[in-house]
Amino acid sequence: MSEPRVAPYGTWPSPITPAMLAGSGVELAEPWIEDGALWWLESRPAEAGRGVIVRSDPWSSPADITPSGFNVRTKVHEYGGGSFALHRGVVFFSNFEDQRLYRQVPGEPPRPITPDTQGRHRYADARVTDDGARLICVRERHEDDAVLNELVVLATDGTGEPRAIAQGRDFYAAPRLSPSGTQLAWISWDLPWMPWDGCELWVAEVGADGSLGDGRKVAGSDGTESIWQPAWSPLGDLHFVSDRTGWWNLYRERDGRVDALHPSDAEYGWPHWVFGGSSYAFLGDGRIACLYDDSGVQHVGALDPGTGELIDLDLPYTAVVYPYLVAEGEHIAFVAGSPTMPEQLVSLDFTSRSVEVLRESAELALDASHVSSSRAIAFPTEGGLTAYAHFYPPANPEVIAPADERPPLIVMSHGGPTSSRTNIFDLAKQFWTTRGFAVVDVNYGGSTGHGRAYRERLNGTWGITDMEDCRNAARSLAREGAVDPERFLIRGGSAGGYTTLCALTFQDDYAAGTSYFGISDLEPFAQPGGTHKFESRYEHTLIGPYPQEVERYRARSPIHFVDRISTPMLVLQGAEDEVVPPAQAEVMVEALEAKGLPHAYLLFEGEQHGFRAAETIRASYEAELSFYAQILRFEPDGDIPRLAIEHLGDRA
Repeated sequence: MSEPRVAPYGTWPSPITPAMLAGSGVELAEPWIEDGALWWLESRPAEAGRGVIVRSDPWSSPADITPSGFNVRTKVHEYGGGSFALHRGVVFFSNFEDQRLYRQVPGEPPRPITPDTQGRHRYADARVTDDGARLICVRERHEDDAVLNELVVLATDGTGEPRAIAQGRDFYAAPRLSPSGTQLAWISWDLPWMPWDGCELWVAEVGADGSLGDGRKVAGSDGTESIWQPAWSPLGDLHFVSDRTGWWNLYRERDGRVDALHPSDAEYGWPHWVFGGSSYAFLGDGRIACLYDDSGVQHVGALDPGTGELIDLDLPYTAVVYPYLVAEGEHIAFVAGSPTMPEQLVSLDFTSRSVEVLRESAELALDASHVSSSRAIAFPTEGGLTAYAHFYPPANPEVIAPADERPPLIVMSHGGPTSSRTNIFDLAKQFWTTRGFAVVDVNYGGSTGHGRAYRERLNGTWGITDMEDCRNAARSLAREGAVDPERFLIRGGSAGGYTTLCALTFQDDYAAGTSYFGISDLEPFAQPGGTHKFESRYEHTLIGPYPQEVERYRARSPIHFVDRISTPMLVLQGAEDEVVPPAQAEVMVEALEAKGLPHAYLLFEGEQHGFRAAETIRASYEAELSFYAQILRFEPDGDIPRLAIEHLGDRA
């Protein structure tokens, strides 16, 4: 290799183009194992985000099960998940366009088994009775101005109407049948709580027709104890994850007694953003395979419920975006990655300890010398506390920067805000680091993975704690000389977009920022119809009760303080977003225009909350790179279309 040439940060040539970001990968989710065959769901940007069920067995290569014209995805809670169920080779799935449930028998086309309601009735998180005759799932009904969530039972052959078997709570999730089929466990909760604030685990007897007897509460409470993933062992013992000690640990109920199986300051649960997540599963020898988070690093382990002994499997997988782990006999399958590998769908044989990679989320080959190796950082923040982040320095063997230059820093603020970021290999981050940007991915107070107390730091302080932690992450890196304090940039989507807008409004540390479908005005979200039902009272915990704390809502809303904004801003939005409606972006853009501030706004037709189509992903990264390049006054390498920025020529 020739000697690297000298070039300013940001101008470096990168092997990763926006088109590669858009078309090189898939999202892997919802694995099932049945009779040695593995099934899973792929979301494909190259097919406009279409969800496809794929099947693989030891004797054949992976093959698509979902025919063209169908898109496996549910809109329950808008975020979906739990989009399909499997029973003896027969697939039951939700089709995105009409939200009906379909039955797909091998060798036959899918056939609808629920009525056509023009998408008003949505279904998720299904389980099929052992005899294959009935299906129990979550249903979300949109009736006039009301949204009703319930558990329903229906015939798998499509005869008759779905019949409600549990109603009256605001939300239901995870209906799970016992091995005998005589009991059903589920989770339910009510507004204003989110499931990670508190929810309840219930059990009831199941009648011959699928109806439920009187329910019995096993654990949980609204607002104080969160339950994750109820599951029955092969022996019929109910297991679940609870954070009653401040950490999401695994519990078992047997003979009316609830015991912790391995008490520890580690997280075996995740926030219930989507249906179908699974962080543990039962092996044939009685042990429990599990995914868990210890100090921000994810592990795959085997837990002996009799002794409480936990063995780390010492696999090269240290990062989980969302937990998907299933088991059959001595085989497990899970989705995980590491700092040097993207998410993979992995099959592991416990007997031979052999590992087979069935699918990678990103198939683009990237030489290791171009990969920025992250390091975990803990940094001081407000109130004498410590917060956490992953730092990625620039990496490109072909180029070095001038000796007197430090790199611009992109501060990434994750969504949720009850979520977290791991150090898993992410081609999008390498898109920036190979070009000479440094990246810091911040797990601000309120993030998961560090226990309930850390998660609750954001209660009442959203728009402050997250904003301050992002700034303090950047400042700590600047103090050590790793980045240029004059070239801080900030970006984020959804709740991370809100943090971005707050930082650009209430702070002056940043040279520019990008909001992906971010919130500019909190008040509409607290009012009827302001957002979808699932998050309609989220701010009750994050900000305070409304309207009692109306002044706090206004004080935390960037739109009321446009006079303070002096930083260029890029705003990106999906036209069909029902979580953060386009009006949230447009009111901010109107204010920026009225003030004459440099800005750009791109509205993507057909996109919802989170961009899925390859064309949108490519266009958004091209726009963001061009935006930063023009603001920081450098020319990006490659064929990057020049973004039109309003009022850029007005800057002094």
